[in-house]
Amino acid sequence: MKSKIQIILFLFALIAPVTAQTLDEIVARHVEALGGKDAMSKVTSMTVEQTIEVMGTEAPSVTTVLFGKGARTEMEVMGNKIIQVITDKEGWTVNPMMGGSDPQPMPEDQYKMNRDQIFPGDALVDYQQKGNKLELVGREQVGSVNAYKLKLTDPSNREMFLFIDPSSWQIIQTVMKGDMMGQSVDITITMSDFRKTDAGLTMPFNTFMDFGGQFSMAQKVAKVAFNQPVDTTIFKVK
Repeated sequence: MKSKIQIILFLFALIAPVTAQTLDEIVARHVEALGGKDAMSKVTSMTVEQTIEVMGTEAPSVTTVLFGKGARTEMEVMGNKIIQVITDKEGWTVNPMMGGSDPQPMPEDQYKMNRDQIFPGDALVDYQQKGNKLELVGREQVGSVNAYKLKLTDPSNREMFLFIDPSSWQIIQTVMKGDMMGQSVDITITMSDFRKTDAGLTMPFNTFMDFGGQFSMAQKVAKVAFNQPVDTTIFKVK
């Protein structure tokens, strides 16, 4: 009996480093597919012009990011300007369609879900330095792709599943829990049409967000510009 236990422990000791190495390899290939850390270190800002479709209505949108500092998104819907701001410390929104034109603090869950956008790359880039834990769960089918399934847990124990295409090494889908009108739902974000930009970074030009089947939103990028000057006052509550 003792010898059997020793054999089992020995096999686990062999398997553990292989799993860790495989996870490290997946992350490394993904970061390289994004453009690599060298290219990321050379970008200071990004401006994205896109179209957002919600419930059959299209709206122009512009997102301005000053990496490490903040991100501001402005969208025009039926004559109303909707603003969302994320900084390294907080988030706030202005949404006249929700009954007010004054800035409102962003709910903590929403802020945590969006905070990574102020950093170049995505949640997997420097995930350990951000205090996140990562686990390779296995493989799972996403459409026609037998994707790698990774589980990321942030410092507040919030979990997100990421699915990576083994042919492109891009994240093609993420799934996490979120709040929808007081109800916990699965928020599924599916990304496609990956393109390499002038800055050497690759990003999805099409994104589809599904909120537990109750609500959905599609984003289509039209234009991306990097390293443009950004006035930091756009991130301040006014």
